[in-house]
Amino acid sequence: MADKKYSRAGYLKENYHYFHLRDTAGQERDFHFHDFDKLVLLLDGRVDYALENAVYPLRPWDVLLVRHHTIHKALIDKSAPYERVILYLDRRYFDRIMPEARLFDCFDRADEQGQYLLTPDEAQRAQLHEVLAGVEKSLHASEFGAQAMCDTYIVQFLILLGRLSFDAEAAQRGEARYDEKISATLSYINENLSGELSVDELADRVHVSRYHFMRLFKAQTGSSVHAYVRQRRLMHAAHLIREGMSAARAAEESGFSDYSAFHRAFVALFGVSPGRLKK
Repeated sequence: MADKKYSRAGYLKENYHYFHLRDTAGQERDFHFHDFDKLVLLLDGRVDYALENAVYPLRPWDVLLVRHHTIHKALIDKSAPYERVILYLDRRYFDRIMPEARLFDCFDRADEQGQYLLTPDEAQRAQLHEVLAGVEKSLHASEFGAQAMCDTYIVQFLILLGRLSFDAEAAQRGEARYDEKISATLSYINENLSGELSVDELADRVHVSRYHFMRLFKAQTGSSVHAYVRQRRLMHAAHLIREGMSAARAAEESGFSDYSAFHRAFVALFGVSPGRLKK
């Protein structure tokens, strides 16, 4: 059976896109990632979110921060109604209009600390609720300045999340489930994408057998080791190309020794050639 590939999901052509979704069956995607930042705020239902090397059980008003290129999947209990707010965000827009505000620090801190879940207390929930009510009112309004008003509410929402991310209690109340050996492996992979990352070497690093390591890795990430490493290398190469590096050098820096194989895999994942992405 061919290795499973994570897929890029969703496209963002606006500065942000706000969803308030209610359903009973839920829409469960496979593991995927986005080119933009995303947050999920659970309002009702029972859902766990698998992010990278951990699984986060969400409770009402928990906020999950999903930084761009973070691999994730919702694990939904479809026997219960599922209501959530999802926000897609183009950080380039917000960085351009408010460069000193650092509105996306909450996402960056989550990625640095490996803690993606914020659990607000009652007073913090009330603040979030008030701002989201303003977003939804503005979205459905037709009077002068409605769009600009909505923009200001989105900025307020990001400011509240930034404050939450600096609240040690809010950042630590969310409990994650993870396997320490696989967590260490994923950190090592992400820090050594240009090096040798064979199954045998990775299994040796955490002192488990090849078979047991592969089984643990699949259970935690939903992917084979080979597919995960390839995906991470491709995303790293895309980042280097966006930063101005040549495609050939980016491929080499990301651990690809065969450029033609890299090119085929890149087009299959991103839908464009490396050269097109650079332009």
